[in-house]
Amino acid sequence: MAHKKGSGSTKNGRDSNSQRLGVKKYGGEQVIIGNILVRQRGTKFKPGYNVKKGKDDTLFATINGIVKFETINKKIER
Repeated sequence: MAHKKGSGSTKNGRDSNSQRLGVKKYGGEQVIIGNILVRQRGTKFKPGYNVKKGKDDTLFATINGIVKFETINKKIER
């Protein structure tokens, strides 16, 4: 007798949404208060003058102005 087996389930077929991390405003760009400069996990970029760090390590502007990135030493970027 011919029998048809039930189809098995698979463990594949899912994917997480991207986190959309990275630099959002580059050097020389105009920003206003509250603009997000960098979305990051951990502190690859450290906050400099007039920049604060959010609880998820996001850097954002605290005043209106122009963005400037600077390297303090070889391991730390601001």
